[in-house]
This record gives sequence, C-alpha cells and structure tokens, in this order.
Amino acid sequence: MELNSGIFGALSVIEHPLSFDNARGYLVGFDLDVYGNNVYRWTPLIKCLLSAIHEFAYGFHEGTETKNTETALKVVDAALSIYKISHFDRVREIYQKGNHIDDDIDDKFLRRGEFGELILHVLLREYHDTIPLLSKIYFKDSLGHAVHGFDCVHVDPKTKTLWLGESKLYLDPRRALKELIADVQGHFSADYMEAEFSLIAKKIRHFDNVPLVDEWQHILSDSTKLKEKFERINIPLLCTYSCDLFSKHDDEKSTVFQMEYETKIRALKKYFDDSFVHPYKGKLNIVILLFPVPSKVELVKRLHHKLSLLQEVGE
Repeated sequence: MELNSGIFGALSVIEHPLSFDNARGYLVGFDLDVYGNNVYRWTPLIKCLLSAIHEFAYGFHEGTETKNTETALKVVDAALSIYKISHFDRVREIYQKGNHIDDDIDDKFLRRGEFGELILHVLLREYHDTIPLLSKIYFKDSLGHAVHGFDCVHVDPKTKTLWLGESKLYLDPRRALKELIADVQGHFSADYMEAEFSLIAKKIRHFDNVPLVDEWQHILSDSTKLKEKFERINIPLLCTYSCDLFSKHDDEKSTVFQMEYETKIRALKKYFDDSFVHPYKGKLNIVILLFPVPSKVELVKRLHHKLSLLQEVGE
C-alpha cells in the first residue's frame, strides 16, 4: 500500500503529534546523517515548503492542477514573482548579510518576508483539507497592491467554511502569540471585516475555477448577518518559533522529548487563553497552530538561500 505523503510531501515530514481543544501541535523530527548521528530534518522540511511555492504565490488563479506545484519551471516562476515583492527582497538582503530580524522590529511588513504565511499555507492544505481562495502574492505581482489584510484566505469545500488565517514567525513564542492576539483584535471587528469581505468578494467574482464561488460571495456579502459569518469562519493562528527542545534532544520519539513537547505546547495554549480578550471571544472559531523549530533564523535563512537559487535559474 502506497503511503500518502500529502500534496507537497509534508505529511511525511511535518508530524502532528498533539491535538486538544482548539490547539494543534506540529513538529519535524530527526533522522540519521552520513555519520550515523541523529540530526534535524532541515532538508526535507525546506523541500516540502518550497514545493508549495507556486501554489502559495498564485493560488488557484492559474488553474486547479495541484500537480503543477511539482514542475520546476512553475517553481522558478514563483520565485521570481515573490522577489518582486519588496519585503521579501529586503528580508533576503538582511539574512544574506548575516543578520536577522528581531522580535521587536518596528517594521512589521518585513515579517511577511520571513515565510510565516507559506508555512501556514502548507499546514492548512495538508492537515485541514483547505484550498486557497486568494493569493496576496498573485495580486501584488499582477496589480501592484494588496488584495486583503489576512495572511491567508482558504476555503473548505466539504464543510463550506472560510479559513481566515494569521501567522507569526518569531524567536519567542509568547511574543508571537501576543502579536497574533493583536491581529485578531484588529481584524475581527465589525467594520474591518465588512470592508475586507467586500474586497475579497469583488476579487473572486470572476474566478470560475473556485469551487462554490457563488456561495462564498453570498457568505461575504453585506446582507449576511455578522454572527452567521462567524459560524462559517475558522481562524487559524500559526505560531512558528525557536525552541530549545531540538538542541536538548535528538529523538522526537523518546518519552522525555514527548513529555517536554506536550508541556510546552499546553503552556503556550494556556498563555494564549489567559491573554486573549475580545468582545466576540465566544463567537470566534479560533484554531491555534504551534510549530516549534530548532531555529527560526536558520529556517528563514535556508528558505531564502534555496529560493534565491531558483530565482537565478529564471534570470
């Protein structure tokens, strides 16, 4: 029997060992190197994330054949389009010079060049059966401006739910969760949502290849009650962050690793719950996605290095 490795191969790389309440824990484990040592699986992780680059950049605006994500020319084209976006290009320069972005940086737009949105895209596609409704990269590249304020706009055709996500890629997970809470407080107000929904509805109007496009437009329309919208919306909040577990241990299957991993994940979930205040708190379907990695800096540096090589192929 052939094992299902997922659309981008992520199911055989990114594990999902923990799920409770509205929290989901993910991780990438270890494997043997040529010397017989257990090392973190950086190469498979980067490979599966880059496999999603074309779909992340273009969504389904150029067709619904997900197999195209494995075509080298498509990936090269996506790399070129991504580096047309100023914050991706600026962040690449920062990391190429041996620097990195601290958690307290004032320019929050630079964070969008650190691939948190890409990781969120992959996790939703692989583990939550969504499809991308809109791609900000596509509209910025083709029209020169942003299409919406959310980090992702996905849909689940089976359950007919809309997934409006936010992502953070930080050194400190608590700082990331604090910023995610601020995003929810800002984005899920009545006025902001109506404006964003109107913008999204206009963009998808001419997309014949989007499943149930008429229904999504109805859900997003001004005539639909706000409380009815909330019932059809999931809000995935992704926190990808540096974690010392991977320097203290070299086997994610060990009892000690698993116990410490669960303790940390549950502590972060409690921190979020204790800190989150919102007038619609009981109405929002929030899903916390926690994804620790050995080094946020190393992850971003490796992604930009590989993506830059792909860009050079197309130039």
